[in-house]
Amino acid sequence: MAADAHIPPLNTERIRPKRALLSVSDKTGLETLARGLHAAGVELVSTGGTRAAIAAWGIPVTDVAEVTGFPEVMDGRVKTLHPGVHAGILARTSYGKDLRTLDDLGIRPFEVVVVNLYPFMSMTADPATTPETALEFIDIGGPAMVRACAKNFPHACILTSPGQYDAFLGELASGGVSFETRRRLAADAFSHTSGYDTAISMWFSRWLGEPTPQTFGVSLPRFDEARYGENPHQKAAVYGYPDRYVDCFHGKALSYNNYLDVTAAVNLVAEFIDAAPTCVIIKHTNPCGVASAATLAEAFDRAFQTDTVSPFGGIIAVNGTLDLQTAVAIDAIFTEIILAPGYTEEAMDLLKRKSQRRLIRIVRWPDMTGVWQVSSIPGGLLVQEPDMGRIGLDDIRTVTQREPGATELADLMFAWKVAKHAKSNCIVFAKGGRTLGIGVGQTSRVDSSELAVLKAAKAGLSLQGAAVASEAFFPFADGIEAAAKAGCTSVIQPGGSVRDEEVIAAADRLGLAMVFTGMRHFKH
Repeated sequence: MAADAHIPPLNTERIRPKRALLSVSDKTGLETLARGLHAAGVELVSTGGTRAAIAAWGIPVTDVAEVTGFPEVMDGRVKTLHPGVHAGILARTSYGKDLRTLDDLGIRPFEVVVVNLYPFMSMTADPATTPETALEFIDIGGPAMVRACAKNFPHACILTSPGQYDAFLGELASGGVSFETRRRLAADAFSHTSGYDTAISMWFSRWLGEPTPQTFGVSLPRFDEARYGENPHQKAAVYGYPDRYVDCFHGKALSYNNYLDVTAAVNLVAEFIDAAPTCVIIKHTNPCGVASAATLAEAFDRAFQTDTVSPFGGIIAVNGTLDLQTAVAIDAIFTEIILAPGYTEEAMDLLKRKSQRRLIRIVRWPDMTGVWQVSSIPGGLLVQEPDMGRIGLDDIRTVTQREPGATELADLMFAWKVAKHAKSNCIVFAKGGRTLGIGVGQTSRVDSSELAVLKAAKAGLSLQGAAVASEAFFPFADGIEAAAKAGCTSVIQPGGSVRDEEVIAAADRLGLAMVFTGMRHFKH
């Protein structure tokens, strides 16, 4: 499209700001920025708490009310929504017509706007936050100023993050702020407000209990750029706020595949938050060993014995503070990532000796309430609720002549928790609070059973008296027969097959105790 003759061309020259408007919730780096702007001869105008902080540092600053001639009202809800502010931000200072308009109105331009928004995301991350409180943290004036300045980036600089301050001050001191820098800051600003609006939409979605188009995270801010995706020829990045849940405090940044594995590990170990010390070992998002015991060191040993080959280069997660004894045991094998809610100083000192290993602190257990899982497909998105289904002893139904004993019930419930997090089709053998054999991702349930039995045999683990869990129903009796032949005495499965009666009859004939959950856990 040809340029409109009434629209002035972009100003691509460096600019030397004379006036700045500052209004920030996060005051990190604010003093350095304010002093740097003042030293560069930039006049400072500010609002509320930001103005008070700048004045307390002895830096000259003008209250925005002196610019607008209008006081803050409604507990600060309205303070910058005024032509004296927005005309100053939006003025194209290289365009004579806009300058004449400012002169006629007695308004001076702002060439710098520094705004970061009310902390809506962190406030609403706490499930105890009431709707009344959440609404007060929806910023109105802030996004309006950010968008106005970002739109006018050929003539103004918009700063939305403390991480931008140092580079900005350096460029300002070198002779002015370049067009390229202003353009990049504007792009970051629109990403910032887009992510903010998405977070608000997601909060409303949780409140309403239904998804909205903005719920799907497509406008979340970029958190980090991955070196590549699942494979080196694929580009990848991470969006959103993963650091609210996991803190990678040692080792290089997490890759695309690492994030998938970390998510799988945290979700599985979260099933055992209130259980005895538990260790989970993950490889390619699948569990290859899970165990609970009196200590974490013992739990790791029992989990590792399930499969002593797959954990090489795998992910280890525990549900309690990782101690030195456990760290010594884990350190004996090569692991990509270790996750724990906490670490003793001695354990950290040991584990940090390997620079390539990532150590992650589980900051918060995942809460998927109101969150929607999204997968891209050609032409659109698939959206679903996450699988938050859990069962207790009151939810299962014995369908065989023989009832499972108390020990068998405990083994069944343990195996069921693990099966929920294994790729379909899956079969999990467990006994005594540990996995004995896991078969995952097979195209038939019999293949999964055979794989689990083979792995148990390779590990030298007996399946006699074990419980077996299947995340979906057994479509034929052959799966039950294979489990019984391996030595299992109890079965947990959803039920719901047209051949349930045939499967139950086979279990009765083999002396098995079998329970139905009525809940399936397909995982593709």
